[in-house]
Amino acid sequence: MHRKAVHEAMHALHHGSWVSIDMDQSARSREEDTLRACAAGVSWIWGGTLPLGPDGQRGQSELLMRQPDSERYVPIIVVNHKVTDPGQGAVTSPLDMFAPEVDPARKVRPQLRDQLRLAHIYRLLQNAGLAASDAIGGAIGYDADCIVVHDLLREIPSFGHSLLAEYDARVTDRIAVINGTSETAPTRIGECGLCEWWPQCSAELTRQHDVSLVVNGAQADSLRTAGVSTIDQLARWAGEPPEEWPGGGFPEAQIFAQAWLHDVTLVRKVDRVAATRADVEVDIDMESYQDHGAYLWGTLLSEPGRPPVYRAFATWEALPTHDEGRNFAEFWDWLTKIRLSAARRGLTFAAYCYSKAAENRWLLDSAHRFRGMNDVPSTAEITHFIESDEWIDMFEAVSNQFHCPQGRGLKKIAPNAGFAWRDPEAGGEASMIWYRDAVGYEGEAVVGQRERILRYNEDDVWATRVLREWMTSGAAAAVPSVADLAEQMRLLPPAPGDSTQVT
Repeated sequence: MHRKAVHEAMHALHHGSWVSIDMDQSARSREEDTLRACAAGVSWIWGGTLPLGPDGQRGQSELLMRQPDSERYVPIIVVNHKVTDPGQGAVTSPLDMFAPEVDPARKVRPQLRDQLRLAHIYRLLQNAGLAASDAIGGAIGYDADCIVVHDLLREIPSFGHSLLAEYDARVTDRIAVINGTSETAPTRIGECGLCEWWPQCSAELTRQHDVSLVVNGAQADSLRTAGVSTIDQLARWAGEPPEEWPGGGFPEAQIFAQAWLHDVTLVRKVDRVAATRADVEVDIDMESYQDHGAYLWGTLLSEPGRPPVYRAFATWEALPTHDEGRNFAEFWDWLTKIRLSAARRGLTFAAYCYSKAAENRWLLDSAHRFRGMNDVPSTAEITHFIESDEWIDMFEAVSNQFHCPQGRGLKKIAPNAGFAWRDPEAGGEASMIWYRDAVGYEGEAVVGQRERILRYNEDDVWATRVLREWMTSGAAAAVPSVADLAEQMRLLPPAPGDSTQVT
């Protein structure tokens, strides 16, 4: 829907020199039509498909824009997320012409995947003899209010070289792997969970007790440089962290290694686990769709002498929609009445969420975007609430009192309190797919997916409540402490061939 809307808007602006490539035809036909449009000097080409690169690379760009006074083209991609934030320093161009200038009101929101895609298309344009003299590319984001222009030759500090050089290095590495000229071995990185080969790699890494199972990629590289390749060696490391250890957190990495060896999912930092409680408690979980808005505010109300009650405030009009503001106002009015009712009865009140960054963002953003609508609170009112002692983040409570070797997400932590989600596929990414079905982004709305989202959201607020009760019931005392784990390590025989000394 977003790309279609951008296509229509850009066509209206540039219809005088515009060609749309028919995407229903074969790749060869799309390439031929694209090259024909380029040869004819068409200024704006939608859906440009380029000839294969020297190693068989394929690529297309939502837009190819002919550089003024030349026969060369600049790639411009259309993406379904924000590409800028308020600030300054981004180089942007208006949509009705290509005139890049430093923008005093926007800063770039870095999206490496977008920039690497632009580098990929630029190299294909070069191979076809069509690349603009300036190594640049553009991106039109979700807001579709400008073209963000990226200099592909600008040095990226984290790489120590340009984006184009980084792209070239990655392509060279991948081709070497494909050709069998680069020796490879499995190691875990952040993207592994999305890879179809992960089950096989995971089994091999587990058999080897590979250190990448308990630390991130950069940390694993640092440990291997220091001669530490197994979890057993990390768990027994003595002395200062390795010289090249990235950042802090080495003691926690050792605790994660020790926990892995003993199959421990949580490690207690404190003698007594605690959590803030109140007479009247409301658990809150928000559901949003990308940067489009927040369509659901789920709540679980717990009051003295009454069973907890789940209530959802939702709009099933496809985002973006003005109805989001109406829904947000209803949620806030309900929450305000609950708070005032508790105060009138002389009862304490607290609202809870798990990792409040997302909730805070959409609380403030909703108040700002829908200001002036009936009953929508001011941003000052929202700020007063989120800065008050009544707004409790259970993620912070967990982080302050536990080491979490398997992650600190709610779905990793709540099972320790005995909670299980009813839907085996429940998760943030899955809910995005369910939402598209629920509002009919690709056709008729699927009502059953709405019910699925509501069930998932209800489980999330229940999980937060169950976790809080577990933390304050004394049951969390059964979680081994850091000292308990160290004692277990002392009694654990060294792994075969492991000469590392126990700390």
